[in-house]
Amino acid sequence: MNNELSHLDTELPPFWRSRYAIGLLVMGAIAAYFLLSEHRAHFLGALPLLLLLSCPLMHVFMHHGHGDHGGSHAHHHGGEPSSNPSGAAATPPTGERP
Repeated sequence: MNNELSHLDTELPPFWRSRYAIGLLVMGAIAAYFLLSEHRAHFLGALPLLLLLSCPLMHVFMHHGHGDHGGSHAHHHGGEPSSNPSGAAATPPTGERP
């Protein structure tokens, strides 16, 4: 009975360590080499455009966690949002540490 359970407990190797994945990577590397060698002028001509396009894409994907960009960020940290519009730090009530 232990023999039946032992083959169920063994895990399959991850895809990227299989023979198929290695073959896929080798074929992809060969295809990338021929694409870049045959179309080098097109690829190098598009690099300035890709650099310009990367700026707005980085802005969109890097700033996804900022929220509404308005006022205090205290509500993100468990505190209550401040009602002080000047952005100056409010004095803590008596009895609490700053």
